[in-house]
Amino acid sequence: MKLDLKRDISTYTAPRGRFEVITVPPRTYLMVDGAGDPNTSTEYADALATLYPVAYALKFFSKRELDRDYVVPPLEALWWSDDYADFTSARDKSRWQWTAMLLVPEWLTAEQVDDARDGVAQADKAPVIERLRVDTLDEGLCVQTLHIGSYDDEAPVLAAMHDEFIPSEDLAMTGIHHEIYLSDPRRTAAEKLKTILRQPVERVATPG
Repeated sequence: MKLDLKRDISTYTAPRGRFEVITVPPRTYLMVDGAGDPNTSTEYADALATLYPVAYALKFFSKRELDRDYVVPPLEALWWSDDYADFTSARDKSRWQWTAMLLVPEWLTAEQVDDARDGVAQADKAPVIERLRVDTLDEGLCVQTLHIGSYDDEAPVLAAMHDEFIPSEDLAMTGIHHEIYLSDPRRTAAEKLKTILRQPVERVATPG
């Protein structure tokens, strides 16, 4: 049976139209860092063209050697800027910095990941393989919601999350904005794209 991690991992689901507070356990990812507008940056395209060959090498290894087949997990990305307004009111993508990521299934070892990366590098199939890293993301307490629609329509949702819901729950933002892309934009109309919007937070003491 082929596993679909976005169905099996509970934090790959989120409610539409409201925010929820969840706890996300540490998870290991293939990562490539960069900066600039993802719609026009060759750097972002190169990052994806590097992540996916390694992710598929791991999938084929797992199926062949471990008899555990799975669907390659959805693309994810961390996004940040010196000013949160670059994601909301200003929406200035040229100032965005990012980390593009694909989840590494928990049953795969660090050595197996290294072997997959080395194999892709030797085959010269990834344009920025030297920038690919493997790291663990430990987000802990988070607020998230499901956004359906164009990526450019996220700004009001993020503003409500940052400026209304998080303070109202006695929470404060701590980590980096995280998006999980449940739809393939090459095959899905913009108004139907499904994206989980996630923000790490911490609880703050209330007066008295």
